[in-house]
Order: sequence, then C-alpha cells, then structure tokens
Amino acid sequence: MENFKIVNRNTKATYFLNEKEKETFFKINYLYKDGDYRYDVYNLSQEKDKRNDKILNVLANFCLIGVSVLAVLIYIQTYC
Repeated sequence: MENFKIVNRNTKATYFLNEKEKETFFKINYLYKDGDYRYDVYNLSQEKDKRNDKILNVLANFCLIGVSVLAVLIYIQTYC
C-alpha cells in the first residue's frame, strides 16, 4: 500500500493519505481548478525507496573501496 503527501497550494494544508483515502479525497476535492493544479501530490513510498537505494549505493561503494585497500595490502605483504 502506497502512502501520499498532499499539499494544498493555496492554504499549504498538508494531508498524509494512503491509496484508498487519496481516491476518496480527490472524489470530494477536485485536483484542478480553472486549468491549474490545486494540490501537490508526493508519493512517499517512492521517496522512501529512493532514500534506501542511495544508502545501499553508498554501502556498495564503501565495500568496493575496502576490498581494494585489502587487495593492495595483501599484494604488498606477499611480494614485498
């Protein structure tokens, strides 16, 4: 189940809703008014996934650097 953050552009009111609540919310409140958006909609589930991907990417880079350093140390210890 995905979570959403909905912000009213005029009043800056913030709503945290799941998928069902979002559908009900937009049945009652129209997304557009005079051809312009009334609300900003953010998918919090995607934001969380992006944050987790960044953390895993940093961890993978750290492990790669660690393996490189260990390989150099083993090489120096073996051949020098």
